[in-house]
Amino acid sequence: MDSDTADQDDGEKFVEVDPTRRYGRYDELLGAGAVKRVYRAFDQEEGIEVAWNQVKLRKFSNDEAMINRLYSEVQLLRKFKDKNIISLYSVWRDPAKNTLNFITEVCTSGDLREYRKKHKHVSIKALKKWSKQILKGLDYLHTHKPCVIHRDLNCSNVFINGNTGQVKIGDLGLATMVGKSHAAHSLLGTPEFMAPELYEENYTELVDIYSFGMCLLEMVTRELPYNECDNVAKIYKKVTSGVRPRALDKVKDSEVKAFIEMCLAQPRARPSASDLLKDPFFADIHDDDDN
Repeated sequence: MDSDTADQDDGEKFVEVDPTRRYGRYDELLGAGAVKRVYRAFDQEEGIEVAWNQVKLRKFSNDEAMINRLYSEVQLLRKFKDKNIISLYSVWRDPAKNTLNFITEVCTSGDLREYRKKHKHVSIKALKKWSKQILKGLDYLHTHKPCVIHRDLNCSNVFINGNTGQVKIGDLGLATMVGKSHAAHSLLGTPEFMAPELYEENYTELVDIYSFGMCLLEMVTRELPYNECDNVAKIYKKVTSGVRPRALDKVKDSEVKAFIEMCLAQPRARPSASDLLKDPFFADIHDDDDN
C-alpha cells in the first residue's frame, strides 16, 4: 500500500504527495490568488501542518517572464531566515501536472485582514505589536544584501498565529531584489496600498513603508483605504495628487494618526523601517512582548 494512503482509513486522505513523499496535500483550500492556490498540507517527517502552494503553469504557457518571476519568488524565499518572514521548506516542478509547487510554513489564523474582521475589539497595544513585527520583517528585507522590496504589502499577505500573536510577511511574488541604487522600475501591486512614486515607476524600498502605513490604517479602521473610490482610476487620481483616504478621518487616536501620516509622507521625508522601529510610538512595546 502506498505511504500516502496507508493508515489513513480513519483520517483525511492526501490528494497529492510531493516527490519525496514527505509532504501530503489535503483538499482544503486555505487561499487563492491571481496566480496560485494554497492548500492545507502535512509534513509527515516533522508531524506539523504546512501550506502547499500550487501554481498551474499552463496559465502562463506563453508568459516565460511570469514563470521566471514565480521561480524567483521561490528562490528568494529559500534565502530568508527571519521570524517575521514566512519560511520556505521545499520546492519542485511537476512536469506531468505542469505545476510549480512549494511548501511553506502555515500561520494558524490566516491573514491579518480576515483575522481583524473576525476580531473587532483589538487594543492599540495589540495593533502596535503587530505593526512592530511587520516593520521588523521589512527591516530584514530592506537591509538584506541586496535590498529586497516587497512591492505588494497589504493585510491579505501578512499572516498571523492567533494563539501567540506572531505576525509574518508572506507572498513575496512581486518582490524584487535591487542593487546599490535601491531603485526599481516596474509597476506592480495593489492600487489602494501603492505609493505615489510606484506609479511613476521610479522608487525605492520606501514604497513598502507607505504600504505599511496603509496596512496600519486598515488594521485600525477595519476598512480598505480608498473604499470610497469605485474604480482603480479614481484611486490612482487621489494617490498621485496626495489626497488621503477617507478612512484616515476615522482614526481617533492622534498618536496613531500621526504615525500613519509619517509613513505616507513624500519619499524624501518617509522614514525607513529601522527608523520607525526606534520611534516613541513603540516605547511601550518591548521585544519580549512581540514574538
